[in-house]
Amino acid sequence: MTAAHVPAEILSRAGLSTAEVEDWAASAPPMEGSFTAAAAAVSVFLRRGQSLSRRLPAPAAGTADERAAREAIGAVMNGARDHFLRAHTAALYDAVTAGRTRPLRLGEVVGEAAALVPGLAPSPAEMDAERARALPDKEGVEFAHGLLISHILALPGPGRHLIEAMLEPTAAALDHLGELQETGTVNLGPVRVTRRGRAGILELSNPRHLNAEDETTLAATECGIDLILLDEAIEVGVLRGGVTQHPRYPGKRVFGSGINLTHLYHGRIDFLFYLRRDLGYVNKIYRGILPAQRDPAGRPDRAAGSVEKLWVAAVECFAIGGACQLLHVVDHVIATRGSRLYLPARKEGIIPGASNLRLPRFVGDRAARQAILSGREWAAGDQDAALLCDEVVEPGEMDRAIERRVAALTGSGLVNATANRRTLRAGQEPLDLFREYMATYAREQAICHLSPALVHNLETQWHARKRSM
Repeated sequence: MTAAHVPAEILSRAGLSTAEVEDWAASAPPMEGSFTAAAAAVSVFLRRGQSLSRRLPAPAAGTADERAAREAIGAVMNGARDHFLRAHTAALYDAVTAGRTRPLRLGEVVGEAAALVPGLAPSPAEMDAERARALPDKEGVEFAHGLLISHILALPGPGRHLIEAMLEPTAAALDHLGELQETGTVNLGPVRVTRRGRAGILELSNPRHLNAEDETTLAATECGIDLILLDEAIEVGVLRGGVTQHPRYPGKRVFGSGINLTHLYHGRIDFLFYLRRDLGYVNKIYRGILPAQRDPAGRPDRAAGSVEKLWVAAVECFAIGGACQLLHVVDHVIATRGSRLYLPARKEGIIPGASNLRLPRFVGDRAARQAILSGREWAAGDQDAALLCDEVVEPGEMDRAIERRVAALTGSGLVNATANRRTLRAGQEPLDLFREYMATYAREQAICHLSPALVHNLETQWHARKRSM
């Protein structure tokens, strides 16, 4: 819907002044002009649109006509945001990062953009209000986050700068590094990191939710990945699920069940969760971390060198959704026989992270489409699952299998292993290919995250309305 076309009948049925809304829609600022002038103009336009929307009841309390009017106004606002960003994303990014000398993480980028150009992205108060709403009741303000990040990632300079900022170690990891080096273990709540010989084992423990990932686990997981990469005594990282409390899997380790669908339905997972995850710890497993040191121009100090290590995934019981996505970025997968490996994102109504980019490299395009679009599953030990698993062991054999694999990976030194890893990645997924994929993903996942279809799928497939937090 363009800024000049808001259906009059929708507005009148919702009780809004058609003339007033049409006058507002027709006043959308032009793309031309300086960044400062364009930012001021689009901010005025967007704030007027927000004022109109506030005259309508919240989506959960409104009639169908009122919801339609809100969506129409929102579409005009998103069109204006898109129009502005097509011309001024580079200038905006340089303004919030001081000419790309400040390495800002995703949350900092969107927060500073919202402060610099009010209305372009949700304010902290708007996000607090949105987080208090269940998914069916959200007002959709987070789409602006997807739009903004998509435009940033689409530009080589700003996009690479943002990706590199997300590859720096977190402050929490730097705070805990001494503890790991001195004691050999760090308890981060839902994540525990243990140094065992030359291996660093990251154990995710969210037992009530079958080791699902959510806002309570994400920061701890990234911190744990950073710690393994930073500790010079660790040569190989191992990902493993903790023991669960679920009645179907009592006392068993579960590798992971993907995104926490209960938390998602109840509105406890922000849209930025998807991007923070894939640009954060998942990308750090795949590409390593960049040094926090910076050169005089504010860029990562390449002379200090990036740090990456080999990774092993120890899959027990199942790797579902996001947990299955991790199999695409590690170097060796050990799975207990019969473990289920699959991506139910299509059934849920979302995009399975970067699996659309990576899975075809492992299983071929046709099988990847079957998995992503039609829910095809693999079971460890079956012949076709050999493309996803390097080793299949019997239940009870995982501890010994991990020890053997770590010894094999470290026995002949890791210099050439890391070099081979880097050159494989250069041919398969150079940074700009990943950047371009994530630019598309940011916009499309925002649409999925806020779609009524996702709510419907969670209610019908997951029975989310009946599940308590």
